[in-house]
Order: sequence, then C-alpha cells, then structure tokens
Amino acid sequence: MNAAGVLPCFRGIACHDAWAPYDTYGQVAGHALCNAHLLRELAGAAGNGTAADVQWTGQAAAALLALKDAVARASAAGQDLLDPEFLARQSHLLRSAALVGVRSNAAGRTRIEKKARALARRLIRRHDDYLRFARDFSVPFDNNAAEREIRMSKLRIKVSGCMRSMTGAAQFCAIRSYLATAAKHGISALDALIRAAGGQPWLPDTT
Repeated sequence: MNAAGVLPCFRGIACHDAWAPYDTYGQVAGHALCNAHLLRELAGAAGNGTAADVQWTGQAAAALLALKDAVARASAAGQDLLDPEFLARQSHLLRSAALVGVRSNAAGRTRIEKKARALARRLIRRHDDYLRFARDFSVPFDNNAAEREIRMSKLRIKVSGCMRSMTGAAQFCAIRSYLATAAKHGISALDALIRAAGGQPWLPDTT
C-alpha cells in the first residue's frame, strides 16, 4: 500500500471498504466507508440469518438507499445539504436497525451470528463514516470509481496471463492513472494522450 505512493501522501477523504489497514493512515482528512460493500454485507446477513436479521438488515438498507436517492435529487437541484429532519430520521433508522442486529445476534453461537453481530457493531461504531456522503455531497456513496480504475489492470492480467515485466506494469498503471484523472477533470482520453505525446501533458491543479 505504501509502495503504490498514494495513501502515504493523501490528504483528502479516504473512501474504502472498512479494511482495517486503511485506518492506519492518520494524515487523511477523514474516512468514508463504502456503502456498496455495506449493502452486499446486509444482503448476505439477511440471506443467511433469521427473520430478525431480515428485518434489521432490510431497515438499514432502506435507510441508506433513501439517503442516496435524496442526495442525488438534492444535487440535481443544485443544493448541497439534505433536509435536517429527513437526515436525522434516516440516520436514526440506520442506528436503531444496527442495535437490533447486535441484540438479535448477542449469543454469537454460530459463525453466521458472529458475522452479523460484527457487522451491526461496525454500523454503530462507524455510523458517521457510513453517512458522510449524506452530509458532504463531495463524498461518494461508494468507492466503485476507485475499484473501476484498478479493474483494467486485473482485466489485462486475466486476458494476457501476466504483465511481461515490472517496467511494463508500471507504465500501464501510469497511463491508466493519467487517463482516469484527466477524465475526472473533463479531459478526453484522446486529448490527454495527444498532449502527453507532444511533450506537454495535462496536469491537474495542485492547490
């Protein structure tokens, strides 16, 4: 993770899947946990658990999706904040669902119960990180964008069998990173490549 050269100097909001090593980077402005991962975990707990698990995970998922839709509507309307009462209500529904999840799996007799209890506890402990997207519209609902950027490297390995050399792998990743960053700033891939080939690559503002 350090060798990739991104996280050690990253100062923004780190959006990730709650893997513990990400929390060791204390210099970031904050953490936002991926709700796409959370929704999959909730669905798994519902599919493998009891009727009580179906109920609390369903309530949690519904609250998250309601907030996601509300943020999308507010952003489309040029707003940068949700209605405080609506946000508080959905936040309460999410937290109360997690509390039910902890109670209904308190015994932890089986691996499934232990996993569901751990999920519910994390929802309570990292409540603000899961809902950061609803309070700060610049924070994404999930980290799918980052995973999409990494996917092309894995796809090339899957198709070609491997990278031929570390030098080639580094060059491939540099090109993909350059194009992905340019696209986020409204620069087309063709334009970015032409500038780079001409010796004047596009570079984002550093301020």
